[in-house]
This record gives sequence, C-alpha cells and structure tokens, in this order.
Amino acid sequence: MQNIIVKIKELLANKNTVIILGTIAGVIVLYMGYNWRINEAIEPISVPYAKVELSSRTQITSDMIGYMSVPKGFAKKSGNLIQNSGQVLNQFVAYGITIPKNSFFFTDTIMTKDKMPKTTFTDEEVKNGYTVYSLAVDLHTTYGNSIVPGNYIDLYLKAEDSGRVIFGKFIESIKVLDVRDENGDKVFETSAESRRPKQLLFAVPDDLYLLLMKSQFVDSGIDVIPVPRNATYSDKQGDKSTKVSSDYIRDFVLSKTATIPDNVVKNSNNNSLNTNIGNE
Repeated sequence: MQNIIVKIKELLANKNTVIILGTIAGVIVLYMGYNWRINEAIEPISVPYAKVELSSRTQITSDMIGYMSVPKGFAKKSGNLIQNSGQVLNQFVAYGITIPKNSFFFTDTIMTKDKMPKTTFTDEEVKNGYTVYSLAVDLHTTYGNSIVPGNYIDLYLKAEDSGRVIFGKFIESIKVLDVRDENGDKVFETSAESRRPKQLLFAVPDDLYLLLMKSQFVDSGIDVIPVPRNATYSDKQGDKSTKVSSDYIRDFVLSKTATIPDNVVKNSNNNSLNTNIGNE
C-alpha cells in the first residue's frame, strides 16, 4: 500500500504527468458541460399555439388553443414566446394584429381587456380639428376591394338638378383609415374569410365633415363616390391637405341645406342657462 502511495506521489511530482492529468480533467469538464447544454437545449417543452386564425380583438378561449412540443432552446431564443397557456387563455388578440393558424403566441400579440385601446384611431390618424366620417360602400364602389387602408383617394359627387346630371370631383386627397364590413370588422385583417366592405372610414376637417353630412341627408339623389388613385398619388399626398375640389359642387350642396347661425346656438344656450337659473 505504501508503495502505491509513493508511486502516486512520484507521478504527481512529475510536471508532465500533472499537465496530462489536468488536460484530461479539463476535457472531461468541457465534455460534460457541453453535453449538459445540448441536452438542455433539445429538451422538449410544451407551448400553446393557435388552432385557428385569430382576428384582432378576439377573446381567446380554450378551444382555440393547442399544444406543441418544441426544443427548450428554441423557446429561449424566441424571447417573447409565450410558454404558459395561462398567459393566453381569456386574453384578447391585440388590436390590428392577426394570429395565423398554427402560429405560436407572443407577448406583443396578446393584450388584457383593460389594455385594449379605448378608441380605434390614434391622435396621428385623427388630428385635432378633424372628424371621422363613415362612407357607405360595397364591393362595386370599392372597385372590388381595391381601396385599402393607407390609400389616398378622391371623392366624386353625382346629383340631379332640374333634370340635368351633375358629376365631378368633390373632395380630394383623403387618406383611408380603415375598411369595415357589416359587422364592423376590418376587411383586410384576415385571409381566412372573405369580408365584403360596407364602410369606408376616413378623417376630414370639421367643415368638410359637415359638408359631407349635408350631402348625405339631401333628398335630391346625391351620391358620394370614392375613386382610388395610383401609388404615386398616395405617396405624394402626405404633405397635401384635404380640400374641396369644386366650389360649384360645394355651393350646390349648400344650396340644398340650411346653416344654423352661431348666434342662434349661443342664444339658445344662454336661454337654457337663464331658464335653469330661474327654476332654481
């Protein structure tokens, strides 16, 4: 036994032996570490995925969620991949987002109800002094769904006056905010179903909003028709303002309606206030 101990001490006293043993130990450690990392990376974990295509604002229920095994390393590299179905169940698809069928869920595609936007449009889309207008359309008047959000269009007006037809450009350079179907859903947010356009939404200055509303309520057969333009037109309209194209058409619409003078509105408000004070 003592001979063995002596020989071991002699081997350890030899620098070459120490180097060899240290190298072997290092290789073993590296191999074990590498093998551990590989096993961890390929270890399968179960993550939720969408069994059907999910449109914006859809509340996610259990029957919409499936589970798929993926390598743990893949989930880590994905960063914002949701791995727990509890983070998805009963939550909502973020506004303006469509989750394709068989797609994983990510944190930026899911929202809680209280974080859903309170309004559809941002301050950038609808500036102060502008009002959103909804123009009734169909598949024909949108040129077979050729008008999409972000396009700039013109509005033409058709009317009859003393047996004569009036037709011309009414308002120009209008940015389309959205196209909705009869249920108020976005026409272009999904490819899983074909949605037919019913509303064309855009924002115009308040005075033009009043003008459009007046044209809508006139009984003399006035039709407002959206007309799409090419890509170059849309690209160059960003710095141009929305405006009336024809003074004649504007005056024609105004001639069919009446304008409430500001002083009438103010006097009405003052009389209402005085009446309330008198009643008190």
